[in-house]
Amino acid sequence: MDRLIGRYTGTKKGPLLVCFGSIHGNEPAGTQALERVFQMLKEEPSKNPAFQFVGRIIGLRGNLRAIQKGQRYLEKDLNRQWTAANVARILQTQEEDLVAEDLEIRELLEVIHAEIDSYQPEKLIVLDLHTTTAAGGIFVIVTDDAESLRIGKELHAPVIQSLQPSVEGTTLHYFNSTNFSIPTVAVCFESGQHQEPIAVSRAIAAIINCLRTIGCVHPSHIENKHDQLLQTYSAGLPKVVKLIFIHRIQPSDNFAMKLGYHNFQPIKKGEVVAVDKNGPIQVEEDCLMLMPLYQKQGNDGFFLVKEV
Repeated sequence: MDRLIGRYTGTKKGPLLVCFGSIHGNEPAGTQALERVFQMLKEEPSKNPAFQFVGRIIGLRGNLRAIQKGQRYLEKDLNRQWTAANVARILQTQEEDLVAEDLEIRELLEVIHAEIDSYQPEKLIVLDLHTTTAAGGIFVIVTDDAESLRIGKELHAPVIQSLQPSVEGTTLHYFNSTNFSIPTVAVCFESGQHQEPIAVSRAIAAIINCLRTIGCVHPSHIENKHDQLLQTYSAGLPKVVKLIFIHRIQPSDNFAMKLGYHNFQPIKKGEVVAVDKNGPIQVEEDCLMLMPLYQKQGNDGFFLVKEV
């Protein structure tokens, strides 16, 4: 299985957009969406002679070893390992002393730095594509960078604020201008439930909208259907929410989420949403549910958010 899903370089110099699919190995939608986007880019010039691409886009499979097993991760959650200290440790350690997800980080960074060195882009944008175990809503996670927020808003999905400071070691933490020699910004897009076929179409729409927002493609060359798909699915969902609580878990907790919860479902104060070895787990205030855990792997049982 190749790390590189595809690469497309325009006739004009511009930004480098790096898109991750399947940072979690049991989330195939992002990878499938990227495969289709590169096919679309290949065909577009013959369909539209006026089409012009600015910059470069590459698509990368995130956790190759976990993808092959169909698991979220093998040793450690890859989307919790992107701290500057941990990355420095990985880069300074002999390969034979690294576990699976350490190797994934080293290999991903080798590819990205090679792309930066060869293309010399004006800036680096990272779009990390994910799905969730629960259905019920798409959403965008942004950093405190104004450019991240601008890109996120153009994806026509609820924007989650305050999550990045509370969840350590995601791609959003590492892919910023501090860790790279060029201006760098990251956005995460969650396109729906893991196995929903429509999650692939939403991820495609997010990639194409991102290309438009950062100036890789002209707005007149983008079909309205991509905006409409995201806007339709986001209808009735809050525009912006802030994180108020994360229920963290350990394997020994025997945590079990109550069935039937979905993203952005209203929750009442005192409602029992899960159980563990200590008994029922209640929420402490009226809020909205986000990312309830319905899979074996993971250290976050559920997130609670409130509309801003």
